Amino acid sequence: MTDTARIPDKPALEGLESVWGGAWEREGTYRFDRSSATRECIYSIDTPPPTASGSLHIGHVFSYTHTDVVARFQRMRGKSVFYPMGWDDNGLPTERRVQNYYGVRCDPTLAYVEAFVPPYEGGDGKSTKAADQVPISRRNFIELCERLTVEDEQQFEALWRQLGLSVDWTQTYRTIGDESLFASQLAFVRNVERGEAYQALAPTLWDVTFRTAVAQAELEDREQPGHYHRVSFHRPDGNNIEIETSRPELIPACVALVAHPDDERYQPLFGTTVTTPVFGVEVPVLAHHLAQKDKGTGIAMICTFGDITDVVWWRELDLPNRAIIGFDGRVIAEAPEAITSEAGTAAFAELAGKTIFSAKQAVVQQLRDSGDLLADPKAITHPVKFFEKGDKPLEIVSTRQWYIRNGARDEALRERLLGHGREIDWHPDFMRVRYENWVGGLSGDWLVSRQRFFGVPIPVWYPLDAAGDPKFDEPIVATREMLPVDPSSAAAPGFDEAQRGEPGGFIGEHDVMDTWATSSLTPQLAGGWERDPELFDLVFPYSLRPQGQDIIRTWLFSTTLRAELEHGVAPWANASISGFIVDPDRKKMSKSKGNVVTPAGLLDQHGSDAVRYWAASSRLGTDAAFDPQNPTQVKIGRRLAIKVLNAAKFILGFDGRADAPVTVPVDRSMLAELAGVVERATRSLEAYDHARALELAETFFWTFCDDYLELVKERAYGEPSPEQASAVAALKTALDVLLRLFAPVIPFATEEAWRWSHDGSVHVAAWPTVDDLAARGDAGVELLELAGLALTGIRRAKTDVKASQKTPVATAAIAAPAATIALLESVASDLRAVGRIAGLGFVEAESFEVRDVVFEALSE
Repeated sequence: MTDTARIPDKPALEGLESVWGGAWEREGTYRFDRSSATRECIYSIDTPPPTASGSLHIGHVFSYTHTDVVARFQRMRGKSVFYPMGWDDNGLPTERRVQNYYGVRCDPTLAYVEAFVPPYEGGDGKSTKAADQVPISRRNFIELCERLTVEDEQQFEALWRQLGLSVDWTQTYRTIGDESLFASQLAFVRNVERGEAYQALAPTLWDVTFRTAVAQAELEDREQPGHYHRVSFHRPDGNNIEIETSRPELIPACVALVAHPDDERYQPLFGTTVTTPVFGVEVPVLAHHLAQKDKGTGIAMICTFGDITDVVWWRELDLPNRAIIGFDGRVIAEAPEAITSEAGTAAFAELAGKTIFSAKQAVVQQLRDSGDLLADPKAITHPVKFFEKGDKPLEIVSTRQWYIRNGARDEALRERLLGHGREIDWHPDFMRVRYENWVGGLSGDWLVSRQRFFGVPIPVWYPLDAAGDPKFDEPIVATREMLPVDPSSAAAPGFDEAQRGEPGGFIGEHDVMDTWATSSLTPQLAGGWERDPELFDLVFPYSLRPQGQDIIRTWLFSTTLRAELEHGVAPWANASISGFIVDPDRKKMSKSKGNVVTPAGLLDQHGSDAVRYWAASSRLGTDAAFDPQNPTQVKIGRRLAIKVLNAAKFILGFDGRADAPVTVPVDRSMLAELAGVVERATRSLEAYDHARALELAETFFWTFCDDYLELVKERAYGEPSPEQASAVAALKTALDVLLRLFAPVIPFATEEAWRWSHDGSVHVAAWPTVDDLAARGDAGVELLELAGLALTGIRRAKTDVKASQKTPVATAAIAAPAATIALLESVASDLRAVGRIAGLGFVEAESFEVRDVVFEALSE
């Protein structure tokens, strides 16, 4: 029963987040209860772990709201929802922040220091040179990273709680925590044992000044002056192919020429070979869609490696590696094996040891001397990739890297991965094609090693021979019992620390795993794989993977791959793919474009329910435009949430019970229509179409408030009678259903209104069903619509003469077909009451119309 003392005089949205967020935490509303759960009653979500550095942006709020709507719906359907939250905290932004904050830098060759105290705490590092930062072991460095990321995670959690995510905060994990380190390393060890992980030389972005590998996140493009050189390659028939290049010094590293497959100029040459100028190496002419028909001569040389596109071509076309640039940015001494002619080897010898700049000058002169430089170099300005803190352009050098087989060279594995893609239900379904295209187009295995510090160490050591050189082909892999382990700080099995770096001893692997190599195991990390077998068996395979469309080829694919390699199954039953947030100019929001909107101020200003409404109004897979200066949908959401509170207060103010008989036809008609809304909204949510479910509920709600509530309020206010009881019962029943329909989208307003008449939370109440509503009887849903039309006609008649809606009416007539009149006669008393009509008549006519309205005050 309603406790009127719970209902405030003026319901408001302000402050509801803290009130109900605290209550949910105290009551354990969203706690996953495994004590009596069975596999069949669990709905498990493989939640995306946000990167715990920097700040969340509006795109996070958008996509995570979509997931939360699903979680809340499934919980109300009676499922035991496993809804964890992870933190992806092993990233480059954290590394840089730690360096500046504590005045340290990582040196993986150093030993771990117990109880290490950093030289600074809270410094900005702007006045500290890298050389002045204190070098520390990777383990010490990671400990500092962990300490700092905890602060970020607390801020992120506070924002998620404010947004109302129904996460079980007892089920959290960190991608760099001991449990995640153990699972990531164990999965890798098993990959090695099964032959799925292996080493090979691979290209790496390299800063020649800092002598370090550079990750993609640390890159920036800078416009630089340069020159295009028109050069001839020689065909076997004596003709030439002309190319334009800004990197002539890499001609000795050339492995192919490439043109677009649709370029008619070069189609006859695909599959043939040409010979490189000066160095005399035979290379193929190939087709690839990344070649640009309108750039230069339309055909380019692929070198190992001039830029990132060269790396893509090299991988996807399965080309040889003839890298000639060393870690110091100079041309290496040994010529590629493909250069065999006496003239070619002599020409290369002139380049050995030269810097890139000097080598370029030397090759240009060689081309002039051979007659293969066809024109004077043409000055250009073009974007060149730099390390964000570097002063020289990046080079791409070959380093030894670890790979995991992904089906690129294993047809059986590829077919299994495609099969898993077909097993998963995609929402929307067309996103499946992106996965299939990626898997079908794979041409190289997955490079999983990175030259970073704050990441999961690759659990491998290498023995040293008598000369102290590492035997890379004989890696020492950690045992399960050693995990988690950092090879840069812990001795290899069978060795002691004194043998590190000594001939006959060992060295530890310094590289860490790619971020995706850990994130690809989120189902295992969250589900307690190899740590809590009972939990893992309950939640895996998961019910849902929600994520963005831009990481289908990375996160979704890599997770599917790891699940196949380790378990032989698809990791989830469903994949829900959110669209992008775009700015008013329809440009994707990103930090690099400077158009990102942070959500904290938006949540504070408009309320979380309003922001959630905006997010839930967009279908999966659909991009949504957002204008922070005029957030129209957010304002509409706020208006809806406020209306829910006010309507609930109004309805709960009537005397009567929700379980009283509903006997009046228009009341039964309203409930019949609401039953149809429940049925259609439920089907929509089952199909992961939250936007359609919201649209159905909202459309009915406004009709309910504007028409039905206005129509029956006089009867509901009346003296006790079966008709009065029918109106109140219908109103309170509808309110109960509507609050539950809206609960997944606007959880704070619905919880507030629900608690005015219930002791428990609406979010663990049963989802409404058709059976919850009064019998439809012989009152069809059309009666409510007709009553609404009649009410609208009466209102319009008063508006047309600029009269108040409270102005009494002496007489009015409703003209309508006979069948319509027969239905409307059952609501005549309600129409007379709400319209203040003394005499209401009905006239048979072909079309519907309210006419002959005579006002008492205007009758003279």
